[in-house]
Amino acid sequence: MIKNIFQSRKLSGLCVLSLLLVSVTILLLTNDTIDLFPYLSLSNLRRSSLSNIPTATPISSPTNDDSSSPPEPPVNQTRVVDDHPIDQSLESDLLKDDKEWNVSLTVNWKRCESPDYIPCLDNTKAIKKLKSKRNMEHRERHCPQPAPKCLVPLPQRYKVPLPWPQSRDMIWYDNVPHPKLVEYKKDQNWVRKSGPFFVFPGGGTQFKDGVIHYINFIQKTLRVLDWGKKVRVVLDVGCGVASFGGTLLDKNVITMSFAPKDEHEAQIQFALERGIPATLAVIGTQKLPFPDNAYDVIHCARCRVHWHGYGGRPLLELNRVLRPGGFFVWSATPVYQHDEGHRNVWKTMEALTTSMCWKVVARTRFTKVGFVIYQKPDSDSCYEARKKKDPPLCIEEETKKNSSWYTPLLTCLPKVPVGLTGKWPSVWPGRLTDTPVSLLREQTGEERYREDTKLWSGVISDIYLNGLAINWSKIHNVMDMNAGYGGFAAALINKPLWVMNVIPVTGEDTLPTIFDRGLIGIYHDWCESFNTYPRSYDLLHSSFLLTNLSQRCELMEVVVEIDRVVRPGGYLVVQDTVEMLKKLNPILLSLRWSTNVYRGKYLVGVKSSWRP
Repeated sequence: MIKNIFQSRKLSGLCVLSLLLVSVTILLLTNDTIDLFPYLSLSNLRRSSLSNIPTATPISSPTNDDSSSPPEPPVNQTRVVDDHPIDQSLESDLLKDDKEWNVSLTVNWKRCESPDYIPCLDNTKAIKKLKSKRNMEHRERHCPQPAPKCLVPLPQRYKVPLPWPQSRDMIWYDNVPHPKLVEYKKDQNWVRKSGPFFVFPGGGTQFKDGVIHYINFIQKTLRVLDWGKKVRVVLDVGCGVASFGGTLLDKNVITMSFAPKDEHEAQIQFALERGIPATLAVIGTQKLPFPDNAYDVIHCARCRVHWHGYGGRPLLELNRVLRPGGFFVWSATPVYQHDEGHRNVWKTMEALTTSMCWKVVARTRFTKVGFVIYQKPDSDSCYEARKKKDPPLCIEEETKKNSSWYTPLLTCLPKVPVGLTGKWPSVWPGRLTDTPVSLLREQTGEERYREDTKLWSGVISDIYLNGLAINWSKIHNVMDMNAGYGGFAAALINKPLWVMNVIPVTGEDTLPTIFDRGLIGIYHDWCESFNTYPRSYDLLHSSFLLTNLSQRCELMEVVVEIDRVVRPGGYLVVQDTVEMLKKLNPILLSLRWSTNVYRGKYLVGVKSSWRP
């Protein structure tokens, strides 16, 4: 009898096992397989046959279903406008429809003339028509109309950039073949040519003994400048090859380095190739593309800006973007040289800074040079106490939000924010997750910010890092094209990379919040070219940007700009509607990009090195 019971139980176990195997087989044959194993079907991955196209090794994706899928970024006017939720049938149809998905546009692509072409800064026709170049108008943006659709060629013998942190100290000469700066600054230890490399010893015009010594001396001079704690976000004006900002990364300080595209030849290109945050900009006649009260510290080491010129507007622009209570470190010859010309410049600066209520908190010599540190007031009391109110206080219309795009420089002093919104942010890293000071009066804004942070944390960990076949070990320069509250960048904070958070000028102005969090960003209109050199970024990210953008400008032009900015082997990640992805994919295929789609709503493109 016992034997019969055992046989009966054995038979039952075999039946259960058989049923389980049948169930799994049925499951694998259904459409849900795509979500469970997004890269199982190779027909959904189109790759060019060119041998030099980098390929991405798929990363295993965790099994999930509708009930366990991570939440998507919130639907709001700054980040996501998803009026067409994607159901399972649309998702499956898109992935299965190989004929429609893999059709490339037939485009007769042409090459641009220069490997370093920047459309809005290289518009020679517009620059020749300028009536004046006295205030750097020729270094400002002059975008061609219509936007160009040529593809920027690669430099001869272009190589895959060296990985971070090796790239901070050396880059391939062939990727930025501009030796002029080596000769021009040979006595200042900025950059040297060494075999097939450019090498960056960490010198500079004002810190010939090394940038590390210089940075440490600044903090020793004024200990309240606690790098990486109280001071997190810095602006470096006229940055050279950005050794100052690159070194501060080791101290948990992120620096926006900027300089114009000028006769020094490729300063910002050197910086970006090294993996250091940088952008092309100039303090000319228009505001910098940053919000008011953004930076903790602004630094200028012989940046060749005439702060007292143009009616003092350049220095007033620094005052606008400097946080109340923030510091301006100025290392320049008028600070320490005593000939008549330098003394006159110093006296002019002294009068101007006094009229702006800036106070000198330190003035000293560093080796053979010297610097002065000014502090911006943290209240309006000094402004009101001035006998001569020149420059005057701004009226509200002159300082409204999101007004830093093609806007003339101010001739007035913006009022200092009062109360909670005027206080200094929390020390780093607490300020990344604490309530940003710019939202302390906006309850609904704080709620959206909290939701955005929570949701992006889940999406990044469950999808972007584990489901999109991106080799994150090769990613360092990242751009979020529609950054919202900076949740995407915040979720990647522990990765060895940095994110340029871009806020489109036509949307809600959340850039002050991004700076309050200790992140960097910039305003931009994606219907125009971005102020950066070609091949600047390893990854561009767009979340529900293109659908609305395509109503204002041609999608083809935007994709050409993306192609210009991304490095060969770099990535584009787009989350958008099915309709937009179907429009976008054929354009990318015509550029010989490799593309894949995940869950019907995340398109991943890998740029090849093909050029027409």
